Amino acid sequence: MTAFEIEPGRLFIGGRWREAADGARTEVIDPSRGTVVTTVAEAGAADVDAAVRAAREAYDDGAWSGLSGRERGRILHRVAELIRRDAEELAALESLDVGKPITLCRAVDVTNAANDYEHYAALAHSLHGANRDTPLNALAYTRREPLGVVAAITPFNFPLILAGSKIAPALAAGNTVVHKPADETPLSALRMAALLAEAGVPDGVVNVVTGTGPVAGEALLRHHGVDKIAFTGSTAVGRHAASVAGQALKPVTMELGGNAAHLIFGDADLEKAVGAIIKGFVFNTGQFCMGGPRLLVARPVYETLLGILAEAVPGVPVGDPRSPETVVGPMAGEKHLRKVEEYVDLARKEGGRIVCGGERLDLDGGYYYRPTVIADLPNDSRVVQEEIFGPVLTVQPFDSEDEAVALANSTPYGLASGVQTGSLARAHRVAERLQAGIVWINDWAMLDPAVPFGGVKDSGFGREYGPEALAAYTKVKSVVVSLD
Repeated sequence: MTAFEIEPGRLFIGGRWREAADGARTEVIDPSRGTVVTTVAEAGAADVDAAVRAAREAYDDGAWSGLSGRERGRILHRVAELIRRDAEELAALESLDVGKPITLCRAVDVTNAANDYEHYAALAHSLHGANRDTPLNALAYTRREPLGVVAAITPFNFPLILAGSKIAPALAAGNTVVHKPADETPLSALRMAALLAEAGVPDGVVNVVTGTGPVAGEALLRHHGVDKIAFTGSTAVGRHAASVAGQALKPVTMELGGNAAHLIFGDADLEKAVGAIIKGFVFNTGQFCMGGPRLLVARPVYETLLGILAEAVPGVPVGDPRSPETVVGPMAGEKHLRKVEEYVDLARKEGGRIVCGGERLDLDGGYYYRPTVIADLPNDSRVVQEEIFGPVLTVQPFDSEDEAVALANSTPYGLASGVQTGSLARAHRVAERLQAGIVWINDWAMLDPAVPFGGVKDSGFGREYGPEALAAYTKVKSVVVSLD
């Protein structure tokens, strides 16, 4: 897909496409070349207000919330079918917008987006209350009801997947949605608005407002007509969003930053582990909140594993995301590239040993950085403790299981973690001790809509995926009927 084939994007409000109230527009950049793809409308506070009002009207009239769960599920199944029908177009949009390799977009982003809607379509009719045994002379039961208008605010790194992980359960539960995609990557959100409408989602049930975080995002966070905020993004912005929601006593789901540790014990199969290690830190060019940028290695195999990585990592294909051979594409934008460069420069100052990589890749004017492995940094290094969000792996040795767990838990984050070991007992024992919302054993990034994920500590709270996510888009009402 080339830039001239993509029409300028408009806001989707109340089932209609419209320009921003003040006519503002912003450019969308192809990160593989640094060139303008198209422009999209830049929403202001008035546009956000219109979107929330449309969502409120759609909720109140019952055109969606009044449907049975089975009927909502039927329409969500149709959404999944349409995603699969238009898989090539959606993959091309995601690749162009984010810089993801096209093969990754097909196999992961589009596939998982369809799976999200299909999964929650199947769960939509499973929401129900329960009778409660009570000594009262009464019939007591609970109802699970939708919350109302949901603000879904999503980041730049997985636009399709992370939008689906919020919109699908919100719709399955009977809510209406205002979606604010990331400033840099709005294209698939606009295409999905059209597919949702084509599938039969009524006007106003899903609205999309493109624009900046400080303007459109802030207006959405603070709007009195929003009943729940579902946010994925940085910990810093998440703190602010949670604070705003707290002042208004609104429920929130916060999936925030991560800095996961990947523990390699001496009994691990290193040949198998190295694939998971590389996947853990180069997947999506390292722009993955559940990536594994901290490698903790048992000292007896530390130098051996560093030698394996020094040979294997430079061979990972980096280049044009449109090429089917590419594994690592560009960073999503120039500011993200500069951030990675600053952290690697800091690692050198802090005494880190650059095992491989450590430099920008000059290719087609895009925002490329070579996958980088850094050894021997102290644990209190900022490069170890902070989220880099790029293709950078730090490697540290440990001498015991207790030390490995202590190092893994030593950062403020707790989103994901991983363990490589040949011992089933150790796998379960260490998984129990790791402070993380999800722990992978002998692989990395095994994700499915049936399996919840989310953070502890500075990585947030609440869960995406699974029935846990669906329940988070509902409220419980108790009904007590006197039998006198």
